[in-house]
Amino acid sequence: MLKHIPSTPGKFKMEKSPYIHNKSRWHWHSSIMKLTFWSFIFLGLIFIFFFRSPSSNPIPQDPSRRSLRTHNWGGPAWEKGVRSSARIRSRNGISVLVTGAAGFVGTHVSTALKRRGDGVLGLDNFNDYYDPSLKRARQALLDRTGVFVVEGDINDSTLLRKLFEVVPFTHVMHLAAQAGVRYAMENPSSYVHSNIAGLVSLLEACKSANPQPAIVWASSSSVYGLNSKVPFSEKDRTDQPASLYAATKKAGEEIAHTYNHIYGLSLTALRFFTVYGPWGRPDMAYFFFTRDILKGKTISIFEVANHGTVARDFTYIDDIVKGCLAALDTAEKSTGSGGKKKGPAQFRVYNLGNTSPVPVSDLVSILERLLKVDAKRNVMKLPQNGDVRFTHANISLAQRELGYKPSTDLQTGLKKFVRWYLSYYSGGKKAAG
Repeated sequence: MLKHIPSTPGKFKMEKSPYIHNKSRWHWHSSIMKLTFWSFIFLGLIFIFFFRSPSSNPIPQDPSRRSLRTHNWGGPAWEKGVRSSARIRSRNGISVLVTGAAGFVGTHVSTALKRRGDGVLGLDNFNDYYDPSLKRARQALLDRTGVFVVEGDINDSTLLRKLFEVVPFTHVMHLAAQAGVRYAMENPSSYVHSNIAGLVSLLEACKSANPQPAIVWASSSSVYGLNSKVPFSEKDRTDQPASLYAATKKAGEEIAHTYNHIYGLSLTALRFFTVYGPWGRPDMAYFFFTRDILKGKTISIFEVANHGTVARDFTYIDDIVKGCLAALDTAEKSTGSGGKKKGPAQFRVYNLGNTSPVPVSDLVSILERLLKVDAKRNVMKLPQNGDVRFTHANISLAQRELGYKPSTDLQTGLKKFVRWYLSYYSGGKKAAG
């Protein structure tokens, strides 16, 4: 599914045709150039992560975002809470470690799993990429649902080993990541830290666990990058990322394939398409458009050349959650033990979208009607900062294999979001930014 390299040419006799000989040399040189290019990209990411001086970063950093052992964990009471949260309470239930549990998607997935009787343990580092108080409010929601969220970093290998010692998880739902396309231009090392190093850290813990869990994790529609073929299919090329975020997610898919191949880990990647809804992320357009429209601030709406529209395949959170649970329920067991592969393991990639792209200008019009406030629009050219003109998911594979059927249109979904937003930020009790 991820391999789109043309097959090796058939046999030929080099002495019969100098043209074929030259063509073969051209392909050889081309392969070397591609290998060299991607090697430089990889080395560049490593350089950024390991050697970039903190003083060169223009964004002030909370030390807790880099320290892996800032938070206390361990002890009898802590272990009791972990076991209780992860205890399965239904006949055919599963035990799931959810990373990024205090995030937008993580909160909804954790709640849905817990409510159907599955064992759920959350893990989150509560970084300050956006307002941590929103994450704490989600944590409180999870606590009321019976989900305990361990405060820690996925790069803390000691913590991960301890969690797998305390609980024999059947599944991992890996949602922890550094999100956002534009922020990568300001703080690139955070993307390598979370999306590459963090993924490897988690996979190392999973491959050494006994039993090995099946892993479902969040990739992104961003991997399609500059691909112009629509709708985007899992078989389409993903070697033209338009942002560092997209590049780290693409790297994640390749890393996942490696661990599947070598260690027998069952791995399923879900390419999310512009997820929105209650308890969402403040850095998403629908969220900060709502905030700025209510405050009377001007909002920027992007367009491409010749007044072309910018459109997104907006997907409501409840539909995404159904897709996540279906992926967990259909995930086969990993085939390794003690870090050794015993047989081929399942490897899957699915698009989870709404398959109905909507122009961003239409999104704003819907918000205007729901908020009963006219937006102050500033239409401007789409900047070259990692954003792409459109996203459009082909979900036929997920429909066929997961039974995935999104059912929420943008008007309905935004109505639910606005109701939550007005309730959460009512009376000026909480600052919306």
